[in-house]
Amino acid sequence: MSARLPGPCVALLVAVSTVSAQQGPLRGFDAYATQAIRGWDAPGLAVAVIRNDSVVLARGYGVREQGRTDAVTPNTLFAIGSTTKAFTSALLGTLVDAGKLSWDDPVTRQMPSFQLYDPYVTREITIRDLLTHRSGLSRGDRLWSGSGMPREEVIRRVRFLKPSWGFRSTYGYQNIMFLTAGEIAGRLYGTTWDAAVQERIFTPLGMKRSVTSVNALKGMDDVASPHERIANVVTPVDWLNIDNIGPAGSINSSVTDMAQWVRMQLGQGTYAGRKVIEPRTIKEMHTLQMHTRPSETDEKLYPESHLTGYGLGWSLRDYRGLRMVSHGGAIRGMRAWVAMIPEKNLGVVVLTNMAESTLPIAIGMRVIDQHLTATPKDWSALYLTEAKAGRERALADQQKAQAARVAGTSPTLALDRYVATYADSMYGEIKVAKANEGLTVTFGPEFSGDLVHWHFDTFEAVWRNKAQGRGTVSFIVDSRGQVSALEIPGLATFGRVPGTGTVAATGSQ
Repeated sequence: MSARLPGPCVALLVAVSTVSAQQGPLRGFDAYATQAIRGWDAPGLAVAVIRNDSVVLARGYGVREQGRTDAVTPNTLFAIGSTTKAFTSALLGTLVDAGKLSWDDPVTRQMPSFQLYDPYVTREITIRDLLTHRSGLSRGDRLWSGSGMPREEVIRRVRFLKPSWGFRSTYGYQNIMFLTAGEIAGRLYGTTWDAAVQERIFTPLGMKRSVTSVNALKGMDDVASPHERIANVVTPVDWLNIDNIGPAGSINSSVTDMAQWVRMQLGQGTYAGRKVIEPRTIKEMHTLQMHTRPSETDEKLYPESHLTGYGLGWSLRDYRGLRMVSHGGAIRGMRAWVAMIPEKNLGVVVLTNMAESTLPIAIGMRVIDQHLTATPKDWSALYLTEAKAGRERALADQQKAQAARVAGTSPTLALDRYVATYADSMYGEIKVAKANEGLTVTFGPEFSGDLVHWHFDTFEAVWRNKAQGRGTVSFIVDSRGQVSALEIPGLATFGRVPGTGTVAATGSQ
């Protein structure tokens, strides 16, 4: 059974807007948005629509936190996630405008210590490559997510991430490359990425409530709470501190502020009569740099589209014969989408405090359709169908894993023999300890929990932070009957650190 908004929360689907959403192309949009958040079990949502350099709609729907009555407003702060990437590209663009940088500068020219696994790629990779997801590297996100490592250490350790594809051959989403780009921008400005974004973008655009760290939210009013679906119940969770990957996704903002950002983008770098970025730089950011393959969902939902790709911090596609420039964002418990149809001087920003990743796209596409066609699609219904199918697949995978569990097995060794510190050059240390009659595991500041025996020498990690879900770890016992390593499937194998834990005499059991 899905968790529905209680009656008092539904009654709070009210708004503050610049213009009534019932007029012109947005006729009926309020009712659509209200129904959508009910259908998605979303606590709240905020939307801004920009047309011909005017903010024609800035409105909040629902509540900032499930079970409370504080309404979402146009000024409510949300995490904007990876829509931050375009800000980092724009910041670098201001350096290009000033002649301090070229898009095709080798990264090592600006950051001599930068190193990747492949020496050839280290030598050849450019600023443009950092911003287009064509480094040949898979995500490696566990390096920063919940690790507590500072930015410089995250960048240093990416040298241990082995390539998954050929350099510049395949689109592979990569947050650490954007972190590197942002750190370069900060250095060239003689400050931090955070301070440079504030000075060069937020301040000129009047984005007074936008910040680059969750730490800055303390003491601020009108802030949304993130929500995750835990045991099929929409539940408030803590904000996730991702300062160590900041240039790739740490900005928090409102639709009022983000509307000013979109106005500048649609204005070819000019905002309120002031040039913030050169038109040629905006054009370069919105120009396809890397071709991408549409997903099966994209092919199903966008039969009108024939080309998808990535610019400099922006996703690109054709839609109904027009160019769409967009980007999504996903941080624990928050989702965002920013999109523009430049030829129509149309933009939309959607922010939500719900972990369903496609709700903002559904709402944003409805706005776009209502401006482009007399027969808009029911994007909420389309995306919700896909989301529910995804949940069903995830449940089926869980059931498949459960069915593959071998009953009646026991660990090879006594539990205290698994106690040790395990380490990987890239991801750092995992500590396994004894607690009462079981084992605990700690993997950085965000991941700590209990290890529950699954089968053989595999244990299920039940994280204390329920928003982290569950995972498995497998211990590797060598021919001497010693635990030599710990493996996290799909991530890495962590070798046992010599001298840690309990080691039995060779040959003993």
